[in-house]
Amino acid sequence: MLPGTTPRPSGRRAASADSERQRIARYQAARELAATQPTVRGKKKPAILNLAIMAVVVPGLFCTVALPAYAFQEQQDQGAASTRLQALKENGAQTLQVGDDVVAAAVTRQSFKVTSAAEMARRAQAVAYRSWSGPSVADFLRNPPYPRFDLNQVVAVAKKYQGVPYRYGGANPSGFDCSGFTQYVYAQFGVSLPHSSSRQGQGAGGGAVIAPSAALPGDLVVMDGGGHVGIYLGGNMMIDSPKPGTVVEIRPIYNPSHWFVRYGI
Repeated sequence: MLPGTTPRPSGRRAASADSERQRIARYQAARELAATQPTVRGKKKPAILNLAIMAVVVPGLFCTVALPAYAFQEQQDQGAASTRLQALKENGAQTLQVGDDVVAAAVTRQSFKVTSAAEMARRAQAVAYRSWSGPSVADFLRNPPYPRFDLNQVVAVAKKYQGVPYRYGGANPSGFDCSGFTQYVYAQFGVSLPHSSSRQGQGAGGGAVIAPSAALPGDLVVMDGGGHVGIYLGGNMMIDSPKPGTVVEIRPIYNPSHWFVRYGI
């Protein structure tokens, strides 16, 4: 080999080198070809999209076609149920006819008030006295339970009848008017009073008008010009049977123009 020259490969080595260069060239050519073919890969995307659309649209079309038939069947079932209900109404229903002369009851609002224990006790006592079958004024006068007259005892007896209702003309515990009350109390002491407030106020039957300064609990107190009478309790208080709708009760002497009458002494 001459100086300055490049040695050339022998025959087998040259063939091997050429073969390696050809493989590299083919690999590079394949890469370049792949790089220049995007549309080949792109064609797969529309195919996948088409499959997705078919998967959604075809069942939807099927449901759309089947829906009218289902709705029609449901309407038929509702119509049949409505027909059966109407038949039951017509065949099994009860009817009520209201005449033209029927007037609806008026609706009123109830009112309530608080009642004390003492008032309830008096009312209970009044209920018990309504069925009274005990002694009368005449029975007491024949056989008085308190033969000795005592004004303090008169007050105690009078207080037992609190709550007895007012009754015009009443002279026993089923109901008293004002003079019937005083008459019934005094009869238990053997003292006979007329059943009249004006006559009791005049002292008829053995009584006497006394000065206010001499009045004691148990005396009669008369007012309204003789139109009302009660039993004096002292301190401007009395116990009486006032008027219809009320009961025997303790209350102030309401009329300053009053006077006192004493019986039994």
